[in-house]
Amino acid sequence: MKRAVFPGSFDPVTVGHIDIIKRGLLLFDEIIIAIGVNAEKKYMFSLEDRKDHIEATFKDYKNIIVKTYSGLTVDFCKQQNAQFILRGLRNASDFAYEQAIAQTNTRLKEIETVFLVSNPCISNVSSSIVRDVIRNGGDYTAMVPRSVTL
Repeated sequence: MKRAVFPGSFDPVTVGHIDIIKRGLLLFDEIIIAIGVNAEKKYMFSLEDRKDHIEATFKDYKNIIVKTYSGLTVDFCKQQNAQFILRGLRNASDFAYEQAIAQTNTRLKEIETVFLVSNPCISNVSSSIVRDVIRNGGDYTAMVPRSVTL
């Protein structure tokens, strides 16, 4: 079984995340959406809300599991018997950042990272942009699944 971990903070989950996950299912038998916990980071949505949003979005998918974790992503991958990390790339800046992480992960635990390039129609969407739109009273509904509400 090919199992991948799709890690992130998902604060909130966006249409970009959903696109990468659904396309990832063409490559992997199972995807674990891994919500990372960082005690030093201030989130807009609680961990429970983020998990609920993702679970509601993928409630009809038997091959998608949602879990939370702290610590190194590669350690979580090994605990879950996942051979791959799935990541989405929106632009060249994402690639430069993700490449260094992927190379480090391979060195630490021999985990292979698979990159999928974002759909151009939604490559502008990021969680930080969505949070900014929410904070300023804008309409964010086209950038997130229905499960994300305030």
